[in-house]
Amino acid sequence: MAIDPEKVLKMQQEHQEHEVGDLWAPLLHFNLDSEIRQLRAEGRWQSGHTAKTLLKYDDLRVVLIAINAGGQLVQHQTEGRITVHALSGHIRFNAAGKGVELSAGSMLALEHGVPHSVEGIVDSAFLLTIAWPGAPSGR
Repeated sequence: MAIDPEKVLKMQQEHQEHEVGDLWAPLLHFNLDSEIRQLRAEGRWQSGHTAKTLLKYDDLRVVLIAINAGGQLVQHQTEGRITVHALSGHIRFNAAGKGVELSAGSMLALEHGVPHSVEGIVDSAFLLTIAWPGAPSGR
């Protein structure tokens, strides 16, 4: 059975709630307040959290995550080192047997391979940055 690329694209667009802009370029600029408002307007926001990848390179990724009060990102781990920068609200980041509470303006860093989870204490937004050392730089 042949796959119709136009039908696949149309299905993807119908299930995508936010517009995906350029994920890489020599210069990218974002209005994070506007991006957060857009995420919170999505239907997925009601399920606990939603996210949008803002930039994506082989060695670096930045993801904006909006999580509502009581929302959770279940325990997982990444191959890259991460930072979590709270932009609004209040979240609890659990890793290495410790819980760290982050409010707007707080940031933490975590080594690769460490299992972690996130809980929204109140409606919140944060930037997740993932860096893969030794990955070829490029797109």
